[in-house]
Amino acid sequence: MKSTMPDIAVVEPGLFDRALRRMSSLWRDVAGSVSNSPPDTDLAGQMRDCLAAKGGEVSARARAARLAEAYLKADKAGRKAFLKLVASFDADPAAVATAIAALQGASEPAAQAAAQAKLRRALEPPRLKLLTQFTAIPDGMKFLVDLRAELLGFVREDATLLGLENDLRGLLASWFDVGFLELKHIDWHSPAILLEKLVGYEAVHRIRTWRDLKNRLDSDRRCYAFFHPRMPDEPLIFVEVALVQGMAASVQALLDEKAPVLDPKLADTAIFYSINNCQRGLDGISFGNFLIKRVVQLLSDEFRNLKTFATLSPIPGFRRWLDEQLKSKPEGLLTEEEAAEVMKAVPEAETPAAAFQALLADRRRAMLASGALTRLCARYLVLETSPRDPKRAADPVGHFHLSNGARIERVNWRGDTSDNGFRQSHGFMVNYLYDPAKIETYHEDYAGEGKRAASSAMRKLAKGN
Repeated sequence: MKSTMPDIAVVEPGLFDRALRRMSSLWRDVAGSVSNSPPDTDLAGQMRDCLAAKGGEVSARARAARLAEAYLKADKAGRKAFLKLVASFDADPAAVATAIAALQGASEPAAQAAAQAKLRRALEPPRLKLLTQFTAIPDGMKFLVDLRAELLGFVREDATLLGLENDLRGLLASWFDVGFLELKHIDWHSPAILLEKLVGYEAVHRIRTWRDLKNRLDSDRRCYAFFHPRMPDEPLIFVEVALVQGMAASVQALLDEKAPVLDPKLADTAIFYSINNCQRGLDGISFGNFLIKRVVQLLSDEFRNLKTFATLSPIPGFRRWLDEQLKSKPEGLLTEEEAAEVMKAVPEAETPAAAFQALLADRRRAMLASGALTRLCARYLVLETSPRDPKRAADPVGHFHLSNGARIERVNWRGDTSDNGFRQSHGFMVNYLYDPAKIETYHEDYAGEGKRAASSAMRKLAKGN
C-alpha cells in the first residue's frame, strides 16, 4: 500500500495548458477593463511604460497583463526574445560609475551613507521593478515561477540571460521564504483540483489510478505540502508518508493496494517514501529541509507511539557509478572471495569483472552477485563523492537527505523491483534515518565538513569488513 524519494516532478502537459488558458483569460479581462484601444505591438515601449508607472496602479496592472499575455502567446523563439528584452533593462553603467566616484570622494560618515544609498539604487536594474509588477495581476506569482522555469532552459544556451535569472531567483527566494509558506495536510477529502495536481506532480512513484491515490491517502498514510498564499491551489513541494511497523524495505510492499490498512495507533515507524518538488521555476530554492522537520514534529505530536522516522529512498546514481567503475578500473572492484564466487557462477567468463557483469545483466541470476552488489552499494553511499565537490555525496538523493540531517541506515536488496528500480540501482533502495535529537548535529557535520552520518553496519559494509 505504499513508496521512495526525491526527484523533481514534471507537470502534466494538459494540466499546464489549462492553467495557462485560465491565466490568459483573466489577464484579457484585466487589460480590457482599462482601455478598448488596440494593444501596443511595441514590447519595449510597453515595458518602458510599465517602468514609468503612467496612469496609476490600475493602468500598471493592465500593462503587466498585456505583457504576460504576449509572452504566453509567443512561440519558443518569441519567448526567448521577450526575456532578452527584459534582460536589457539593466543598471546604467554611467550612473553606477558616477555613484562609485561619489562614494570614493565622500569623507564624512553622513556623506558616505548617502553615497552608499545612491550606489545601491544605481546598481538596482530596472527589470526588477518590471518583474515585480507581474505580481499585481491574477496568478502573477505563478506566471513568474513558470517564466523562470523556461528562463533556466534558455540560460544554458545564452549566458546574456544569466543576470535576469539571478535577479528573478533572488526575488522568488525572498517571496517564497519558508516563513511565508503554509503547511497543509492533503487527504481524500481535499478539493478535486488539488488531488488532480497531486497526481500530475508525483514523479517518484507515479499515481496510476484513483484507487492508487486513495490508497496513498488512507488512514495509515499522510501527505503534507507547502503552499504560498499567492498560489493557494499550487503545491510547492509535498511528501508522502506511510505509518508502518518496522522499517520498510520494499516499495512494492509499501504501495500494495491489497495490503490491509494498519491502525495508525499501532504504527511505530513513519516512512517518508516520496518527496516531489512541484515547481521547476523554484529550482535552487530549498523547502525540503523545512518540510521534513515540520512533518516529523507534526507526526510526533499526533502519534506518540512513533519511535522511528526514516525514508525508503531510491539510489538513482548507483548503477551509473558501477558501470563506470567496471569500465575504468574493474580489477580492484571485487574482493578475492567475491571474485571466486562470480567465477564459479559464470565459469566461461574470462575475468571476474566479466562474470560479474554477466550476472548483473540477468535479473534472475543477479542474486548470485548480491553480496558484492550490497557491499558496493554501501561503498557508493558512504564513501563515494561527487566529482564536482569532494565534500558532497555522489548520489543526489543521498546529498539531499544528508544535507537535511539524516543518517544512512540500511540498504535493501530488491527494494524496488520495477524496471526503473533496476535501471537506476539494480533494484536497491536505502533507508535514511531522521533522529529528531541528532538532525541538527548531522546537518552541521555534513554541511561544514562533508562528514556523513551512517550506521555502524553501513560503515563496516562499505569498508568490506
